[in-house]
Amino acid sequence: MDKNLVAALYVNRASVLHKLDLLMEGRRDCNRALQISQSYAKAWYRRGKMNASLGNFEDAVHDLNIAKKLELSFSGQRQIESELRIITDMFERTESSLVQHKENELDLLDEPDQIKLKCVITPNKGRGMVAPSDIPPASLVHAEEPYALIISKHCRETHCHYCLNDLPPDKVSCTSCSIPLYCSQRCQIRAGGQMLRNHPVKHGIQGNISHNLDTYISEITLGNDSESDVDFPEHKHECQGVHWPAVFPSEIALAGRVLIKSLAARSPVANFVDMLNLSHNYPQIHPESKLELHIYSIILLYCLQHSSRTELLLNGASIAQIVILISQIRVNSMTIFRMKSADVNGPLHQFGKFSHSEVSLTSNVEQVKVGQAIYRVGSLFNHSCQPNIGVYFVSRSLFIRTTEFVAVGCPLELSYGPQVGQWDCKDRLKFLKDEYSFRCECRACAEVNLSDLILNAFHCVSPNCPGIVLDSCVVNCEKQKTRHVQSATGISTLEPYMQVDMLKCLPSNGSLPIDPGYCLKCDSYCDLESSFAAVNRAWISITRLKDTMVSGEISSTVLTAALNSLCLLRSTLHAYNKRISEVEDILAEAFCLVGELQLAVDHCKTSIEILEKLYGPNHIVIGYELVKLSSIQLSMGDRGAVKNINRGKLSKLVQ
Repeated sequence: MDKNLVAALYVNRASVLHKLDLLMEGRRDCNRALQISQSYAKAWYRRGKMNASLGNFEDAVHDLNIAKKLELSFSGQRQIESELRIITDMFERTESSLVQHKENELDLLDEPDQIKLKCVITPNKGRGMVAPSDIPPASLVHAEEPYALIISKHCRETHCHYCLNDLPPDKVSCTSCSIPLYCSQRCQIRAGGQMLRNHPVKHGIQGNISHNLDTYISEITLGNDSESDVDFPEHKHECQGVHWPAVFPSEIALAGRVLIKSLAARSPVANFVDMLNLSHNYPQIHPESKLELHIYSIILLYCLQHSSRTELLLNGASIAQIVILISQIRVNSMTIFRMKSADVNGPLHQFGKFSHSEVSLTSNVEQVKVGQAIYRVGSLFNHSCQPNIGVYFVSRSLFIRTTEFVAVGCPLELSYGPQVGQWDCKDRLKFLKDEYSFRCECRACAEVNLSDLILNAFHCVSPNCPGIVLDSCVVNCEKQKTRHVQSATGISTLEPYMQVDMLKCLPSNGSLPIDPGYCLKCDSYCDLESSFAAVNRAWISITRLKDTMVSGEISSTVLTAALNSLCLLRSTLHAYNKRISEVEDILAEAFCLVGELQLAVDHCKTSIEILEKLYGPNHIVIGYELVKLSSIQLSMGDRGAVKNINRGKLSKLVQ
């Protein structure tokens, strides 16, 4: 195509994006235009306007100075000079405050280097990481780039296939197969695509240009996103013919990337599994699952044979290695997640000062799985249902921080999914056995703790007794624990906030009798069959309320029935049962939708009080709930919102 026409189209689209307030996307279109036509004055002018809107005043001044040199018409030069005076003035006024802001930012980000961790081998858990010294809370203990990564299938149209960030409107596709989508040309190149170089090796702008400005022009117009820093082109072997990673399960496509990367490092097929040095659970896998693994391994090997230049033999030895590799990925890969916020809206008539038809009242935060990756060092951290480290991701990078003080020699353990407060012990044990083929022996699964007892507990039939009544499934699991802790003295290992509440729920003599249907404190008998029936009846009204909330048509009849069901649940379930917290949260959202904000605050606070007993007051779950509460309070003009916002920030910082 005519290069000048293509450049003009990019600048025109940049102008539209600017009006839509998509500034980063518009600036990228200006860059594309300038990589095609370096002397295009309108592209430099438009780029300067974009940078000014973004607050990048120094770059904006550079852009407009270049545009002024290239503009031929006198009227155009006068317009650019006018814009330049305004932006130069803004740049000078903000430069001093910006320097101070950066200094403060550096102070906040200043932290010691990563701690050199120690890997040890224990009889029960095998390899694991321990603290080489006392580590304060919120300390960075590990950061790592993935050995191999694959995007989740449901995110293929919404997230960049390389960095896993949200795709912008001006997304870039692979230049070879056009299937994977990337947020930028840089990600596309790093994933293994080829850059279409339509521009020369040196810009063609003539005239008296300073060295700094010459360097600035080159950085923009010569497309300096090179392949020199590409560690491994992870997609390159996949865009030959049919795009099979879109068909395979994620773990199988990830195995293909691990295999190709290992072979690129000249590791023989016979020992690349040993080179990764990861554990696997193949001996514990069910025979039907083993057959599935072998079938996937054969198909994957066949695909790699036809899409990669590496010579791979389709034989028993190679298939066996891939089977073990997939087993390793199943138990060692990490889920990469992003935090997603969903707003709950309320009617305008409660808040006349808002100009929109609806106002956002609460913010619900949830984790969204966007990818799966192998981190070779990260896989050495063992699991605990009460972890002392937390994981988060920035783009592809893994970061691990302590969530509490960790003494020298103590294991550094993260959660593989289930945590205390989220599931009870029997459900955690089943999940870990099914997914990772081991029985958890962490402190929470070996010793009695308040959360596991009350999470699904029933109310004692005696009106004033705060005791706990358990069903047979929970009892059987807790009896396994009492082999480790034979009396209530085991609560000394709990957090202080748990000890007082535990003593209220247990008999005064310190013994821990556990029988299904009997109160642990007063030994009164509860008919669990009728209790289960009452819970099921109550849940019918709660489900009906949730359905009407989706449709947006909440009647007073449905809301009243749900409140009556909450009363029934409170008389049937223990006061700290998690299902009561769930219902309180549902009612808080429902009252937001009908504009009854004070009632929403009351139910939200009650839900948080229960969750604090289950998770602890500084858990990140409490932080998210406080964000929800404070957003309602802010809508009401309640000054208590500030206190809850600060508490939420503290919980998130600790976690």
